[in-house]
Amino acid sequence: MKASGLDSQLNAKWARVRGRLRSEYGEQAYRSWLKPLTLVGHDNGAFKIAVPTRFIRDWVMQHYSDRLRQLLAGEVNEFRAVEIVVDSAKAPADAEASQPAYLQAAPAAVAELPSPGPGADDVSAPLDPRFTFENFVVGKSNELAYAAARRVAESKTVPFNPLFLYGGVGLGKTHLMHAIAWHIKKAQPERRVIYLSAEKFMYQFIRALRHKNTMAFKEQFRSVDVLMIDDVQFISGKDSTQEEFFHTFNALVDQNRQVVISADKSPSDLEGLEERMRSRLGWGLVADIHPTTYELRLGILQNKGEQLGAEIPPKVLEFLAHKILSNVRELEGALNRIVAHATLVGRPVTLETTQEVLHDLLRANDRRVTIEEIQRKVAEHFNIKISEMQSARRARAVARPRQVAMYLAKQLTSRSLPEIGRKFGGRDHTTVMHAVRKVEELRSTDSSFSEDVDLLRRMLEA
Repeated sequence: MKASGLDSQLNAKWARVRGRLRSEYGEQAYRSWLKPLTLVGHDNGAFKIAVPTRFIRDWVMQHYSDRLRQLLAGEVNEFRAVEIVVDSAKAPADAEASQPAYLQAAPAAVAELPSPGPGADDVSAPLDPRFTFENFVVGKSNELAYAAARRVAESKTVPFNPLFLYGGVGLGKTHLMHAIAWHIKKAQPERRVIYLSAEKFMYQFIRALRHKNTMAFKEQFRSVDVLMIDDVQFISGKDSTQEEFFHTFNALVDQNRQVVISADKSPSDLEGLEERMRSRLGWGLVADIHPTTYELRLGILQNKGEQLGAEIPPKVLEFLAHKILSNVRELEGALNRIVAHATLVGRPVTLETTQEVLHDLLRANDRRVTIEEIQRKVAEHFNIKISEMQSARRARAVARPRQVAMYLAKQLTSRSLPEIGRKFGGRDHTTVMHAVRKVEELRSTDSSFSEDVDLLRRMLEA
């Protein structure tokens, strides 16, 4: 692979990708995690990107890899794959020496983002090595989902089909799905497992249609032993993708192959799905994951602290467990931030430094405004049905309130643009960006409209 001498056209494309990442994820996330990405090579659609530490590589792989792949594929027609390597030369002088083991770079460590291909290993998304059953903290809010996931992973027959896991963002659905896949790969390596998001399933299907290769697509997905689809709500309103998924699902169930699905709502509450699809998804075992309790959050933090090999004062862990109520992902992210700050700055972790480092996150959790609450308030204010927030209707009487709700969701929550889009009927993040720009434009020219938006914001922040 060519590691140097990248042409100006390729550099311009890479600059556009970085610009999109910056605008979508915000200045703070960009500076912390995305700015260190350096394009160091490109050869026939395969990109090589370097980061300074293993810690940054793992974080990028967990939180930004899918979007990075999508943006590169949009810039380069012949896109095949992305390889992320750790290059300690990209780190500041002496940075590695001062870091503990969990932050130190392994020079030979490589993580690859898969490109579409004919085999299950090619189409399946990468599994996070941290997401195992051993690392999953069990409490009352998730014990049914955990027990069901273990039963599926350990059984040589199909105990229930499908296993449908649902719950809010960051509560552990993806962790359990990865854990099932890891366990099967270790205990029964002969079984073929495909794990991917519903978004990538749709991407593969559209790609097969474009290349007139639907038979290969059907064979690929209907010949596996275990099919795992994450965030199935993404295909709401996507009729052709739903149709193909429906037939794939039926074919696998008829062959007694295991299917595992996750979503943010139960099958009966998923809007935009055909009735027959909702019925099929509810056939097996439906297990929900409730919001975490204080005891569970504290246990998760203690477990995460042990994984990081960091000494965190019990008072800090108790403080975080009390203050961050939203989801496990945000809870673990907060702990990562304070440990990274202590390591890089050289100051011990205390209650005071924790409050200082996490001031933005703590302020957001004190406010605790949810997208669902925003949708409800906006729908009441503009006298429309709340279901129309997720509908496909484009009439101005519906579209304008929907745009206002998207704008407020961006302003008042810490959710990413793709997450906000999914809450509004599975819309693309670009739709959310357009809504935000449109509302800002209208506010600058229409004082009455601006007062309406300000009123809604004050009501939600009260």
